[in-house]
Amino acid sequence: MTINEKLSKIQSSLKAKKSKFNSFGKYNYRSAEDILEALKPYLVEHSITVTINESLEEIAGLPIMHSYARVSDGKDTVEAVAIVAVDMEQRGMNAPQKFGSASSYGKKYALGNLFLIDDTADSDATNKHDKAAVKKPLLAGDALVKAKAAIKSGKFTVADVKSKYEVTPAVLKTLE
Repeated sequence: MTINEKLSKIQSSLKAKKSKFNSFGKYNYRSAEDILEALKPYLVEHSITVTINESLEEIAGLPIMHSYARVSDGKDTVEAVAIVAVDMEQRGMNAPQKFGSASSYGKKYALGNLFLIDDTADSDATNKHDKAAVKKPLLAGDALVKAKAAIKSGKFTVADVKSKYEVTPAVLKTLE
C-alpha cells in the first residue's frame, strides 16, 4: 500500500475529540495532543510515523512560525504546513508563552491540514469571544472634541479613534 493510500484511509476514518474547554468563549476545542492521541492506533496499523517540525523566520519585523506535519512509511513522505505569526503584542503573556502559543496553534493546524480534520466548524472560526455583544460608544460631545484634539496633535490617528468609538459618516468627515 502506498503512503497516499495509507493517508487516505486515515483521513477518512480519523476522529479527534475536542477534549479542551474554553471557559471564556464557552466552547470545546481540540489540541494538537488530541489529534496525536487519536492517531496513535493508526501508526502501527499502517506502519507509519508522524512527525512535527517547526522553523522560524522574520518577515517585515514579524516572527513567523512554520509548522510541518509529516507522515512517512519509511520510504515516502507526505507533508502539510501551517504558517502562524507570533503575536508579540499579546498582553498577559511573556515571550516564551507567545511563541509556545503560536507553536501549539501551528501544530494543531498542520496536523489538521494533513489529516483533513474539518468535520465541524472550528470554534476559532465561529467564536466571536463576545465581541459582537460589546457595542462601541458613539463618538459625540466631549469625546468628539477630545478625539479631534488628539488627532490634530498626532497623539491618535482616525483609525485609533474608530477602533474605540462608533463614528458616523458625518463625524468621520470632520475628523479627516
